[in-house]
Amino acid sequence: MVLAVIILLVSCKKNNDSTGNDPDDHDCVTSAGTGNGAIVANQYIVSFNPAINSRAVSRVNLDEISKNILQRNTINVSALKQSFAGEPGGFIAKMTPAEAEILRKDESIAIVESDRIIKLSHCFTVAAPRLVTWNVNRVGYGNGIGKTAWIIDTGIDFAHPDLTVDQSRSHSFVSGNSSATDSNGHGTHVAGIIGGKNNTIGVLGVASGATLVALKVLDKEGEGNLSYIIQAIAYVNTNASPGDVVNMSVGGEGISATLDQQVINTAARGIYFAIAAGNESKLANTSSPARANGLNVYTVSAVDSLDNFASFSNYGNDAVDFAAPGVYILSTWTENRYAYASGTSMAAPHVAGLLLLRGRNITTSGVAKNDPDGTPDPIAHF
Repeated sequence: MVLAVIILLVSCKKNNDSTGNDPDDHDCVTSAGTGNGAIVANQYIVSFNPAINSRAVSRVNLDEISKNILQRNTINVSALKQSFAGEPGGFIAKMTPAEAEILRKDESIAIVESDRIIKLSHCFTVAAPRLVTWNVNRVGYGNGIGKTAWIIDTGIDFAHPDLTVDQSRSHSFVSGNSSATDSNGHGTHVAGIIGGKNNTIGVLGVASGATLVALKVLDKEGEGNLSYIIQAIAYVNTNASPGDVVNMSVGGEGISATLDQQVINTAARGIYFAIAAGNESKLANTSSPARANGLNVYTVSAVDSLDNFASFSNYGNDAVDFAAPGVYILSTWTENRYAYASGTSMAAPHVAGLLLLRGRNITTSGVAKNDPDGTPDPIAHF
């Protein structure tokens, strides 16, 4: 049985100490927004059995495969909302619970799970930029020009002068929203940590000047569906190249077997994943995709500027691979602005930048002090 999944993006504001040491820095770590995790009525994510190699078929054929499966189970083809390729691939459908149960018994189907709402609660502080921030100094930085990071988030501000965004490959998976530009801010903040340009303005990213692809799964209110994330990873699977990096600043409560499998299968193609551990101060192995383990998959906890384990960060050495700065982080924001935010959402893109620069050869420097699991996470470093 696939358990219910609750997914949220995590960020925070503070208004004084730029070193991340203010005692109240954790007060504003984002919790689930209203409605987060609610089931989308009668909407299901259906994953193919691995025997169906959806990466090898065209979109038209993929739709036909999905329709054929529905038809042979006496489900009207009008139930099909969207097919998605990748590994394992599948489709999103509007069905009754009884029809979903019928599909679970089809030998061509591996997983059927309810679609759910993703809701981000908003929290940040706009601030003046600084060229090299404490967090980037802590992990190290280098030239990311020519390297590509795919950011599954709220989109990226296409017009921000401190970012190099590939608009042609960017894509919105949010229903009724065709543009992948960011109207929220969270995705733009993540993007700046990864690839802020090495110029005379703004902030420097870990992999400065890297090409950033916006995969928008949340709207301006920070709301979307689990199925949007599923489609975004499928898009990466069929469009990214080995050596590219995917940043997933998502975490929460619950497990999605489809999401975990997509991450693991796509990473096995040589595409790196940096994933936020989550901000519930609990074991990271209780949520997807933080719990996903596999080659080229890295889950990241958060520390402050004194290497103290962030009180909000999820933990657990069976899921977490590295710690990285995640408290009071200055980065790019929408409308050509810069802002402070905190959370494992901010820690993961530091590792994404390092993966662009070094691949699996990331080193470490020190460990997270007071790690709740008793085995300190190594702090990622160039």
